[in-house]
Amino acid sequence: MRILLHQWLCCWFVSSVTVASAQVFDSPESASVDADFAVQGEYVGTRNAMQVIARGDGEFEIVVFELGLPGAGWDKSTVRRVDGDADTVAQLADSLTMERVERTSPTMGLKSPAGATTLFDGTQESLAKHWKDGAKRTDDGLLMQGAMSIDEFQDYRLHIEFRLPLMPSDSGQGRGNSGVYHQGRYETQVLDSFGLDGKNNETGGIYEVRDPDLNMCFPPLSWQTYDVDFTAARFDESGNKISPAKLSVVLNGVLVQSSVEVPGSTVAAPLPEAATPGPIYLQDHGAPVRYRNIWVLPRDVDKEVRRPVVAGHE
Repeated sequence: MRILLHQWLCCWFVSSVTVASAQVFDSPESASVDADFAVQGEYVGTRNAMQVIARGDGEFEIVVFELGLPGAGWDKSTVRRVDGDADTVAQLADSLTMERVERTSPTMGLKSPAGATTLFDGTQESLAKHWKDGAKRTDDGLLMQGAMSIDEFQDYRLHIEFRLPLMPSDSGQGRGNSGVYHQGRYETQVLDSFGLDGKNNETGGIYEVRDPDLNMCFPPLSWQTYDVDFTAARFDESGNKISPAKLSVVLNGVLVQSSVEVPGSTVAAPLPEAATPGPIYLQDHGAPVRYRNIWVLPRDVDKEVRRPVVAGHE
């Protein structure tokens, strides 16, 4: 729900404007030349919090939450949205005694456990060993979008860290779009959906299947984490599917998808649904999304299901 800013700032009304020029910043260093980068982000006070979305040319969309940020106190009540410039942001932050903060996922930097395959650790060696021809690494050791793993997996736990570009003049699916395809078949979306409602085609969503329970997308150019438990679809000896793939998704430390059944391969999947193992695929949708610290721990889900429950240890 949009409100008139005078409800907050003594009868000052600010309207939205149309952005004019396209800009793409793929790192905090490149974005530092844009004054809007230092303004966009998250703010926290004693009773309220807000997310400030850069819309280009000094304009912002401001999302105000009650009691705290998503995943950090927000009571899930209706949010209030206003439009304004940097002065609007500063005055609103001052009136509500809020300060800018930078959150970090609790699983950031999580090390691969015993038995895991480290797909990418920043080195050229890991790129050459685990990724198919065409995969690229930046000079500072980040994996670029548009990469498919050589390794293929059945059931597994995946840890992956990603960074969205700042594209203030773009919106919707044109803003920092990529995706993590499990087995090259089922997509958990990657998108700059910071401050949005949280839909299935936004970060945390299973594309065209289910919205995330909460929009936990951090601001662009922040490092973020996906921790995903994937269970492959099951097929009988005749090739008939007897159970669908399932995904549990933790975004930036918060469970946003819990054992969700995926009816089939998602749009633009490079591989059709099948009984065979499949790779990790990082979609190239034209935006400079970066990845790092990627590892996969194989799981034996059938064995996990058979494991007896011991009272006091579950």
